[in-house]
Amino acid sequence: MTAARVITETIPSALAGQRIDRVVAMVAGVSRSQALTLLEAGMVTVSNAVPDKPSQRVEVDDVVVIEVHDLDDSLEADASVPITVVYADDDVVVVDKQAGLVVHPGSGVTDGTLIQGLLSRFPALGELAAADPDSERPGVVHRIDRGTSGLLVVALNEDAYRHLVGQFSSRSVGRLYTALVVGDLESDAGLIDAPLGRSPRDPIRRAVVTDGKAARTQYRVIHRFTDPRCSLVECRLETGRTHQIRAHFTAIDHPIVGDDRYGGSRLGLPLERPFLHAAELRFEHPRTGETMRFESALPDDLAVVVSRLETESGRTSGG
Repeated sequence: MTAARVITETIPSALAGQRIDRVVAMVAGVSRSQALTLLEAGMVTVSNAVPDKPSQRVEVDDVVVIEVHDLDDSLEADASVPITVVYADDDVVVVDKQAGLVVHPGSGVTDGTLIQGLLSRFPALGELAAADPDSERPGVVHRIDRGTSGLLVVALNEDAYRHLVGQFSSRSVGRLYTALVVGDLESDAGLIDAPLGRSPRDPIRRAVVTDGKAARTQYRVIHRFTDPRCSLVECRLETGRTHQIRAHFTAIDHPIVGDDRYGGSRLGLPLERPFLHAAELRFEHPRTGETMRFESALPDDLAVVVSRLETESGRTSGG
């Protein structure tokens, strides 16, 4: 038996009343079937007691402890996953992720992920995964949401992983996103400085909450469009919280266009996903210390939207 990954979670008000199997899947980042396996094996306790059944409800301040190991769904390489590699060496690989592709298994997704595609192409990543067989996210130092496209760096060995994690922790990594938001922003540039945590209304979403983690998003308006009224902006992350850009712009009543989960209207535009793209990535190479900088142009589905707005809508420049 491999060593367990022990997760301890104190239930916040946002998760009160949820089924324990759903909580385990969400907190541990595993599928519902894997959550059931853990529950049946006695690997989960709620305030020091094994749950009677998967449908048991949790309460505020319950302490859930999960031992994650020996799951049946092992991480397997998948050469069929479409991946655009923009740079690779012995230490890192930078990819331009397409929208719709999940970065790693978890939350009900067990195959067809970016990491499984990379495993089929980079033997070094397989060695990193073998060193920690319980991990479903070898080399992952940051993530991009499923519906978001753009640049992502993955470590190919333990030294590179530690170095990159340190850069993200110290906030020295540069990340620039392009987004289209609903409405006309009051300022040409600004800073959204508001803590983020689980939404009290929907635990799947993030929201501005008083006890959340510090989150800061700089933005600059590139263009303003009048029909429909929306703004093309570039966003620079000072922190990297889950759904940070999406939650921050929703909090100031300018959600990302096409982001149904966060209230973003499509405004009659041909969009099947949120208009959010990781356009620039900058980091220090973990071995050489060289500054690495990469750019990604808007993918076709988002470029078509901008072209239509420029053609059919009035436009004014931002700051």
